[in-house]
Amino acid sequence: MLTIAALKQSYADQTLTPTGMISLLWKKIEALNDPAIFIHLPAESELLELAARVESMPKNLPLWGIPFVVKDNIDVGGWPTTAACPEFSYLPDEDAEVVRLLCAAGAIPIGKTNLDQFATGLVGVRSPYGTPRNVYDADYLPGGSSSGSASALAAGLCAFALGTDTAGSGRVPAAFQNLIGWKPTRGLLSNRGMVPACRSLDCVSVFTQTVEDAAAVAEVIGVFDPADPFSRDVEMTALPVDDFLFGVPESLDFSGDPDTPALYAAAVERLEALGGTAVKIDLTSFVEAAKLLYEGPWVAERWAAVGDFATAHPAALHPVTLKILESSKGWDAVATFNAQYKLREFAREAEAVWQSIDVLLLPTTPRLYQIKEVLADPIRTNSVLGRYTNFMNLLDLAAVAVPAGFARGGKLPWGVTLAAPAGTDEDLLALAGRFVGEPESGITEENTGIPVVVCGAHLEGLALHHQLADRGAVLVSKTKTAPIYRLYAMPSGEKIPARPAMIRSETGGAPIDVEVWSLEPAAFGDFVSKIPGPLGIGKILLESGEELPGFIAEPRAIEEAEEITHLGGWRAYLTK
Repeated sequence: MLTIAALKQSYADQTLTPTGMISLLWKKIEALNDPAIFIHLPAESELLELAARVESMPKNLPLWGIPFVVKDNIDVGGWPTTAACPEFSYLPDEDAEVVRLLCAAGAIPIGKTNLDQFATGLVGVRSPYGTPRNVYDADYLPGGSSSGSASALAAGLCAFALGTDTAGSGRVPAAFQNLIGWKPTRGLLSNRGMVPACRSLDCVSVFTQTVEDAAAVAEVIGVFDPADPFSRDVEMTALPVDDFLFGVPESLDFSGDPDTPALYAAAVERLEALGGTAVKIDLTSFVEAAKLLYEGPWVAERWAAVGDFATAHPAALHPVTLKILESSKGWDAVATFNAQYKLREFAREAEAVWQSIDVLLLPTTPRLYQIKEVLADPIRTNSVLGRYTNFMNLLDLAAVAVPAGFARGGKLPWGVTLAAPAGTDEDLLALAGRFVGEPESGITEENTGIPVVVCGAHLEGLALHHQLADRGAVLVSKTKTAPIYRLYAMPSGEKIPARPAMIRSETGGAPIDVEVWSLEPAAFGDFVSKIPGPLGIGKILLESGEELPGFIAEPRAIEEAEEITHLGGWRAYLTK
C-alpha cells in the first residue's frame, strides 16, 4: 500500500525520486483504466513538472514529494472546479487554503476526483462523470460523496486524498474501501476555496491508508484561517488513554445486513481489549438530530449554496440531486427557527450522554449496498447509509472512520466510527491507531529479518510455501508490485511444475500480486541458496515505492513461456 511513511523511506534510501514516483503512478492510472475516478487529470508532463518543482524544495518539508488527490469541489489553482456538474465549472486562480498548505509542505496534487454532484449523497453514483469503481467489488458502492478520492487512494494512485464531509461523505467511502476517514472538528480545517454544500456544517476531510498518515496531514493543515468566517481556533481536549468509557447504543438498526452486526460486536470487543469499558447509551437524541439534516431546513442551506444555478440550469443537475435541492423550498423563516430550537434540545440531551462516556463507537454504515439496489431506491438507501453519520456536524463532534473487518464472505470491507466532542481530534486519531493496530510512535518494532518478495508457488497456501514456513518466515504484507513488471508461466518439465517468471519491463508492465515475507538472516541465506535457475533474487519495486529483495527471472526464462501479465498474478493463472 502506498503510504506517506513508505514514500519517505524510499526517498531517504534514494531508491525513488518524486519524478520517478509520478512516472510509476501514471503507469498505475493507465493500468487501472477507471475513467470515473478523475474529473480532471493533468497530462503526465504537467505532473512531472510539479514533481521537479518539489525536487528543488528543501527535502525536510513534512510532505516532500507526497502525492495526493483533491475532491473536485475544492479548488486547485489553474485546474477547473466542477463539483461534478460540467455546466457549473469555473477556473480558480488560487488554491483552496488546505491545498495551499499541503503544497507549501511539499505535497504534489495529481488530479481532481469525482463526487456525488454538489457533494449531495453518500453513494458515489450521482455524477455525470460515472461511478468510480469500488476496488474490492465493482458491483458495490464506492461510497460518496467523496467517491473518487476514496477509490483513487484504495487503488494506490496517491498517498492521501482530500474529501469533504457534511453528512458522512468523508467516512462512508472509507468504510466501503478499507480506509481511514478523518472528519475533523468543524472549523479546524479551512473551508476557503471549497464549493459549499451546507456552509455552516461543511468540513474538509482526509482519507489515508494509516492513522499515522492522517495525523501527519492533520499536522500540516490544522491551521486557523482568519479569512474563513467558519474557521475556529480549536483548543485540543484530552481523552483518557487506558481506562476509557465508550458508548454502545442500546439498540442499533443494521437494516437487515447479514454481516455487519457481528462485525460491530467484534469492534466492541476490540475496544474492550484496549482498556475500554462499554456503556449502554440511548442514541435517540443523536438519531433525531440526524433527521434534521435532510428532513429539516438545513437542506435549504444546500439551496443557498447552488440554488441560483439550479434555477437557471435545472437540466444540468442529476435528477436525484435536483429533487433533494427542490425539497428545501417549503421551509420558511419560522420553521427554520423552530428546527434550530429543536436541534438545541437534542444537543442538550446529547450532552447528558457525554457525561457518562468518553468516546462513541458506531457503525459507519448499517449495511452494504450493491449499486443496483441504490439506483432502484436512491433516497431511502442513502438515508440508511447516513443513519449514524448525519448528526455528527449538527452536534459538533469529531470523528474517525476505521476499518473493522470484511463482510460478504471476506471480500468486502466495512468499518466503524469513533466519535467524541469537538477538539478531541488528536486523541481520537491516537485511539483509532490503537484500534487498527498501529504502533503509537508510527515506527514498527525492530525486526532483524530480511524481507523477500514472492510471486509464485511460495505464496501462502501454494505448493512451495512450506519452504518459507519451515524456516520460520513471518508474513509482512500482501501487496502489488509497481506497474513495471511482466509475468510469464514457464513450461513445466518431467519433474518441474509450471513456475512464474517476473521480468522488469518499462513497456507492457502491470501491477503483479505478491507477498512479502521476512526471514532471519541465516534462514534467508539458506532459502535463496536453493533457488534453481533461471530464477534468482533481485530488487523488486513495490507499489508503495519500497524496493525489496525478491524473485526475478533471467531473460532466458521467457523463451518458451506464456505471458500472463494480464491476469495480474500467479493465483489468477492457476484458477483461470
